[in-house]
Amino acid sequence: MLEITNLHATVADKPILKGLTLSIGAGEVHAIMGPNGAGKSTLSYVLGGRPGYEVTAGSVTFDGQDLLAMEPHERAAAGLFLGFQYPVEIPGVSNVQFLRTALNAQRRARGEDELSAGDFLRLARAQADALGLDMEMLKRPVNVGFSGGEKKRNEMVQMGIIDPKLAILDETDSGLDIDALKAVGEGINRIMRTPDKAVLLITHYQRLLDYVRPDFVHVLAAGRIVRSGGPELALELERDGYGALAA
Repeated sequence: MLEITNLHATVADKPILKGLTLSIGAGEVHAIMGPNGAGKSTLSYVLGGRPGYEVTAGSVTFDGQDLLAMEPHERAAAGLFLGFQYPVEIPGVSNVQFLRTALNAQRRARGEDELSAGDFLRLARAQADALGLDMEMLKRPVNVGFSGGEKKRNEMVQMGIIDPKLAILDETDSGLDIDALKAVGEGINRIMRTPDKAVLLITHYQRLLDYVRPDFVHVLAAGRIVRSGGPELALELERDGYGALAA
C-alpha cells in the first residue's frame, strides 16, 4: 500500500530524513519509535504534504500512485489520514460543519454522491457514541476548549467519519489518561483493523501498543530506520531505551 524508498527531506534547509525506507502492506499496523529529533513527526508531515517540508531525494508511492506529486487534498481524497500530535483549534467552525464539508469534498473527488445532512448526522452520531464523545461537542468549534483527551477522541471521530485507507497517527497517545488511551486504542482497532487498510503509529511509548498491537516495530534514529522487528522490540525499547540503536 505504502512504499517509501530512500527518502531524504529537509526543513528550513536542515536535513532531517536521511535515506528512510519503509514498506507498509494492506492489513498491517506498523509502529515507529525513536528518540526526540529523530525525524518521526517530519516523516508524518512529509507524507501528509505539509508546506515547508522539502523532499530532496527518494520516492513514495501510495496504492501505486506517486504520493509526492499529489497536493495535500488529493492525498486525503486518495485515502490518507494524518492524525496530529497536537490537534489544532479552529474557532468559529463547528465540528459538524468542518467534517461534513471535508467528507463531501473527498466524496466528490472520488466521483461519489455527497451525504445529505441527515445521513451525515447519523454517521457522526454513531462515531461519536463509539468513542464516548458527547454529540453536543461536535456542534462546538473544532477542538476549542477541549481537553487533550477530548481532542484525541474527536480526532478518532474524524477518522471514523472520513474512513481512510491509511492512517498516519503522530503520537496519538500524547496527553491521554488511562481511560482515554483505551478508548482511542479501541477506536483505532475498530476503524482501521481491516484487510484493506493500514496504520502507521508514531509513538514514544509502549503503552499505546498494549491496545493497538503492531505487526512491525521500527526504530527511527538520525533520519533513518536503524532496526525493525515485531512487537517484542517495543518491549525491549521500553526496558532498555534506545542506547546503541540510536547511536
